[in-house]
Amino acid sequence: MRRDVTFESEGAELSAWFYSPDSSPPWPLIVMAHGFSATKKMVADRYAEIFTEARMAVLLYDHWGFGASGGEPRHQVNPWVQTRGYRDAIAFATTLENVDPARIAVWGDSYSSGAALVVAALDSRVGALVVQVPALGEELPSDDPDGSARESMKQMVRTGSVEPTEDEIRGPMPVVWDDQNRRPSALKPETAFRWFNGYGTRSGTNWTNEVTVVRPKSPQWQPGLCATDVSCPALFVVSPDDEMPRSAPAVSRDAFEKLSGPKEWVEIPGGHFGLLYYPSEAFDRASSAQSRFLMETLLSEDE
Repeated sequence: MRRDVTFESEGAELSAWFYSPDSSPPWPLIVMAHGFSATKKMVADRYAEIFTEARMAVLLYDHWGFGASGGEPRHQVNPWVQTRGYRDAIAFATTLENVDPARIAVWGDSYSSGAALVVAALDSRVGALVVQVPALGEELPSDDPDGSARESMKQMVRTGSVEPTEDEIRGPMPVVWDDQNRRPSALKPETAFRWFNGYGTRSGTNWTNEVTVVRPKSPQWQPGLCATDVSCPALFVVSPDDEMPRSAPAVSRDAFEKLSGPKEWVEIPGGHFGLLYYPSEAFDRASSAQSRFLMETLLSEDE
């Protein structure tokens, strides 16, 4: 059901797993990438397995510079590069045998949710969007009455230079650490430390506790601005008690309200990382809601 594949993005070879369902083709397909610094074996693969059991194919890949994927500098979270990665993954998915190019969804977790949302706003090939515990920012995006800010973001993804300036780079630093006074980390809550040390250190994840963060200044990275241009069906799975500063539920709600197409909002308690513990009740609730939404959106009645 799963095989190793690779595709090109921004001059690097990205490592992916292609999951094929035990059903008659052509199949709808979900393009998936994990959140902040995490790799494809850190529970995202469990979601992929659920979707495959629901008769949908999956392309799950490691972001540029992370895990088994190529890309230099290593471990740099650059939202422009990651958004282009989604677009290149979609382009590759359309070439896969038995995949229906007219039925492609994108899935993002935490920080990757912003890239998935922006891709859904600018790429007509996206037929559905799923984001869970989206990290869309600490504060509501700036006013954009004429749409120029969101158009600048989309243009950056299409053709802009994604090379960050020196004042846009923070790090290198640990992803998580247990003593913020002695060594500050990118993610500070204890829940982040527990999850990454529980799942990132498992065999075969290729996860490294180091990251450099790009905070774009011109244009700024405000993915919620692009929600207005998302017309495909969308599912937001949000934790009402999310403890991560950049995953403020109010910011997610603002983006959700701006979506122009069919949409669904699901709340699952458990904090930012609750949905990433497997097995768990929160995982079961989240994966069931997502699988149902994707089946209703992408599968026909006779499939």
